[in-house]
Amino acid sequence: MSEKVSKIVAVHMKETQTIMELSQIIQSYDSEILLKKNVQGSVIEANLKSILGLINLRLQEGDEVEVTCVGTDAEQALAEVENFLQP
Repeated sequence: MSEKVSKIVAVHMKETQTIMELSQIIQSYDSEILLKKNVQGSVIEANLKSILGLINLRLQEGDEVEVTCVGTDAEQALAEVENFLQP
């Protein structure tokens, strides 16, 4: 059974963390994982399983993003993304 969960998360990544690490971590989940970020009044949405989407988001310290996960392992995927963005 598919479920949908979402949460607003503040980005507080360590300097040593890279977006490539996040991409690799989430590949093990079946859920679709979407991230929305407001950039100067425009909402940008990206699928986290797309490295190009991750790059276009240009995540920075202090950003607030909405993480939405849809799928059978949505809760676990959301927790993993949150743990990465707020170590």
